[in-house]
Amino acid sequence: MDKFVKAVIFDVGGVLVRTEDPAPRERLAAEHGLSVKELYDIVFGSDTWELVQLGSITSDDHWQVVGHRMGLVWPDEANAFRAAFFAGDRLDRELLDLVRQLRARYKIALLSNAPGNLRHWIVREWEVPTNTFDEIVVSAEEGIMKPDPKIYCIVLDRLGVLPQEAIFVDDFLENVEAARALGIKAIHFTSPEALRTKLDSLLVERLEG
Repeated sequence: MDKFVKAVIFDVGGVLVRTEDPAPRERLAAEHGLSVKELYDIVFGSDTWELVQLGSITSDDHWQVVGHRMGLVWPDEANAFRAAFFAGDRLDRELLDLVRQLRARYKIALLSNAPGNLRHWIVREWEVPTNTFDEIVVSAEEGIMKPDPKIYCIVLDRLGVLPQEAIFVDDFLENVEAARALGIKAIHFTSPEALRTKLDSLLVERLEG
């Protein structure tokens, strides 16, 4: 328990938004004669996925390349593929309620390795007002990705807190370890239930629910 915590920083993909239904991606892979791993490699394993997260290219640029590799016509077929790929993703509304509960006492930020259209997804697709968060730091807007220490320093600076005054939640262990190396209290996200338990051990007041 630490009375000096002033901020909680959340990752987006894999934490607040997760692939809860694998069926759409399984169907998509089968339709194209691929394994699910091969499908993931095409979408997330290419150089363009890193470039789009760094803001060097747009999300459309990346999906145009994916579409080309899949033999799909741009933009209609490639965009239909993109929509199907993300059809099983869900915003965890209960976890979002937890974020709102925490914001009554702590500063709240998002820190995400994501394309430059993340803010659009937050507001238009997930219908979450951006004022739900004190700060939103997106890798594509900064030109830096986790686990680079610089991007953690950016969010800490904008929140006006010291590393030891912040908690960071991420599903990638390397990002968690990078945060810990800076002195941030970092939690490796594995489930909403485990997250609540860990937060209860770090915060002065127990969480509701």
